[in-house]
Amino acid sequence: MSTHRPAQQGTPLHGVLEPVVVSAGFELDELDVHTVGRRHTVRLVVDADAGVGLDDIARVSRAASAELELHEDLIPGSYTLEVTSPGVDRPLTLPRHWRRNRLRQVLVRLATGDTLTARVGDAGEDSVALLVDGRLRDVRYADVAHAAVQVEFRRPPAAELRALGADEDTTDDDTTEDEDDS
Repeated sequence: MSTHRPAQQGTPLHGVLEPVVVSAGFELDELDVHTVGRRHTVRLVVDADAGVGLDDIARVSRAASAELELHEDLIPGSYTLEVTSPGVDRPLTLPRHWRRNRLRQVLVRLATGDTLTARVGDAGEDSVALLVDGRLRDVRYADVAHAAVQVEFRRPPAAELRALGADEDTTDDDTTEDEDDS
């Protein structure tokens, strides 16, 4: 029999692992425990404004593993520890998710049912500025039913980036190397 339960804030496991992640310079975005029989998988999703690299994942994994060894009573039996960063398909649910995806293209489904394809601008505590069809629109998080980053295979249009106040080096219009110079 398989059970899947996200560990909530305030649980002993969360209380042990969150300080480890924070001391490494990251945020514990998600803590999930999945059990199959007597075997457990503990999955940590860590994130930071500057992103998370493979070396960071390895460092957090070693630190979390060492801490779990000190608290072996929290996970009965054997377990596998997985440490990862959020994928591109993670829904944007918190202001920090929006801030970390500034200038990225997103697909937003509003509570009204309307759908927007937009580029993310400045994100505050209650709302985010979205560039929709060349116009800035302030959207309250409470009005968003679902939002996710869209993978782009081309450089974002410089005009859109400028409209969102991007730095000059971000809005560089140079052609890419694989474009034809004919």
